[in-house]
Amino acid sequence: LPCRQPRKPSLSCQWETPITRVKPNHSIHKYEGLSSLVEDDKTLDLRILLDLQLVWITMDPRLLLRQTALFSMLDEDTLDEVLQVLTVIKLKRGTDLFLENDKANTLYIVADGRIAIIKSFVDRKDSMVALIEPGDLFGEMGLFEDQPRSATARALENSELVEVPYPPIRKALEARPSLLWSLVSLLAQRLRSTDSALADAMFLDVTGRTAKRILEIAGNSDEFVIPLTQEELAGLVGASRERVNKTLASFAKSGLLDISDRRYTILKRDKLEQISS
Repeated sequence: LPCRQPRKPSLSCQWETPITRVKPNHSIHKYEGLSSLVEDDKTLDLRILLDLQLVWITMDPRLLLRQTALFSMLDEDTLDEVLQVLTVIKLKRGTDLFLENDKANTLYIVADGRIAIIKSFVDRKDSMVALIEPGDLFGEMGLFEDQPRSATARALENSELVEVPYPPIRKALEARPSLLWSLVSLLAQRLRSTDSALADAMFLDVTGRTAKRILEIAGNSDEFVIPLTQEELAGLVGASRERVNKTLASFAKSGLLDISDRRYTILKRDKLEQISS
């Protein structure tokens, strides 16, 4: 995320605190003369003054909502109601957005960065069960049951999210029950992902799971950066850090991957796909 130092030294950057929460309707145009204090940048949609700190918001919340299946079906009046109550959240890398067993009363959409969904087990080891990418919605389960969070959500890199409380969403669903189909589709995708992860754990060894996770992170790109520590990548694979590191080293030695720090280049995609299937 861009984080420019403003001209006035008394105004500081947004990453000084682990979590920054901003109401986007408090836009800079409401503060006369403030534009003279900041850099002019046409690419930023909103500039926020919060407790004398300049906080940059790098996306348009309305556009982000419109790009998700649930909110794309809302009429303008209902969407305006949601925009009035949403909050933009900026998280520093490694910050927990919420913890397992926290009370659930909001859902989230990722605008930038990546969020890990993490389960903790009795041996106090964490396992990453899902990776939430920009544009993804999560935290919706609490809409349907009065239960706490089922897992922890943690920022894998500096991230920007939109937080929407449940009440206006429930109101929209009661007014238009057909909107539920978008949530049913989302829950079905979650179930498919769970089934796939269970099958991977049952039928793929560490080598196969590592290859599959590498391909998932890479997407269609052969050159990419993995914004994960060795421990985080091991949690995503579901194995020890030592075993995953040995597997990656064997991929590099076999000419399947080129690895330089966190920069990866896939050299033989077909071989990796074969290993992961």
